[in-house]
Amino acid sequence: MNRRQFVYTTAAGLGSLARGYAQQAADQKKLRVGMIGCGWYGKTDLFRLIQVAPVEVVSLCDVDSRMLADAAEMTGERQASKKKPRTYSDYRKMLAEKDLDIVLVATPDHWHALAMIEAVKAGADVYCQKPISVDVIEGQAMLAAARKYQRVVQVGTQRRSTPHLVDAREKVVRAGKLGKVGLVEICCYYHMRAGSNPPDTAPPANLDYEMWTGPAPMRPYNALVHPRSWRAFMEYGNGIMGDMCIHMFDMVRWMMDLGWPKRISSSGGILVEHSKANIADTQLATFEYDDLKVVWQHRTWGEAPDPNPNYAWSATLYGDKGTLKASVYSYDFTPAGKGQPPIHQDVTYELEQYPEDKTEKDLEKHCAPAIRHHMQDFLAAIAKRGRPVADIEQAYISTASCIMANLSMSTGRTLAWDPQKQRVIGDDEANRLLRRPYRSPWVHPTPESV
Repeated sequence: MNRRQFVYTTAAGLGSLARGYAQQAADQKKLRVGMIGCGWYGKTDLFRLIQVAPVEVVSLCDVDSRMLADAAEMTGERQASKKKPRTYSDYRKMLAEKDLDIVLVATPDHWHALAMIEAVKAGADVYCQKPISVDVIEGQAMLAAARKYQRVVQVGTQRRSTPHLVDAREKVVRAGKLGKVGLVEICCYYHMRAGSNPPDTAPPANLDYEMWTGPAPMRPYNALVHPRSWRAFMEYGNGIMGDMCIHMFDMVRWMMDLGWPKRISSSGGILVEHSKANIADTQLATFEYDDLKVVWQHRTWGEAPDPNPNYAWSATLYGDKGTLKASVYSYDFTPAGKGQPPIHQDVTYELEQYPEDKTEKDLEKHCAPAIRHHMQDFLAAIAKRGRPVADIEQAYISTASCIMANLSMSTGRTLAWDPQKQRVIGDDEANRLLRRPYRSPWVHPTPESV
């Protein structure tokens, strides 16, 4: 295969090879699908999967009975059979049926590890939302489980399957148009941190709040917690580092073929927006490689430095031959000097091919094509029993790196990582913090316990 053919199959055809494997899987057997977590992005992922493969969604699980019933109704309307899936309030009962080929895990972050590990033990291949875990040891256990039970695990870091970003990787980064890259800036300036202060109340009757909390610390129920605003609290995730930085950091690692950073440092906190939320409103982090620094900054207040709104959440790769700005909406390559032409490309929408995207409630229309391609890649990996583009190991590196940035901020120290020993070098306190306490009776998974 010459280079032009390679670029075609990887970019324009994300594409053809993945669809071929996906169709092969569909021809062999209609894959049976279950989902744990029926909220906003769970349904977004599930409905994109239905769009690209003739799967049968047979099981749904959620601890919110109203959300569960709504998702079952919508799934019955969307899938070809028109059958409503079975519903469960406990994922363990759903997985005990052992009749699922694919499980989607779309719970809040603090539930990802236990649900994903049980799903692979039950014999399913898994599509798990990012970040994979709330602490580093959870991520190690998830990777160990995927390998032990020989399951395909794709993670929702779908920038790796975003058509215009695949194009940027091939036409700009891999083509050498940037020259030597010494600095990458990644950022998010969205005003996305919860700023309200609703009072604590009793949980609604439709929510099993005990089960929703699971292994996380029990805190009084608050309307910010459910649905969707749980990211306002560090008890359930890792703040904007774990929500938004992971996407851009993972994208940069994928574009530049980077592994583990050698050192991670971070500072910040709640500097401006004081509310019930306890996640940082301002944070800087540096991920250090031998001759490259990847620098993150988020602010949930004030103006973004770039007036182009496309790049309020983005990555900028600085090379000695040019600069690449990349986001979910577009990319721009600007050459240094006059030797090369600039390149601009916008996000690919597929609204005519998938008209239901036009009316789906809360759908991020610009992300829908990326999720579809990500699902096709997942199906292709299942068909050939190979590694998907966002394999659990790659997601573990990106997740753990972002978690350690938070640990650096809380300890006030730079953390040096040993990728062989999977430990922070010379810092016993930081190593103890790689594992969060679990609330009884839930038991924290480890690589040895799975």
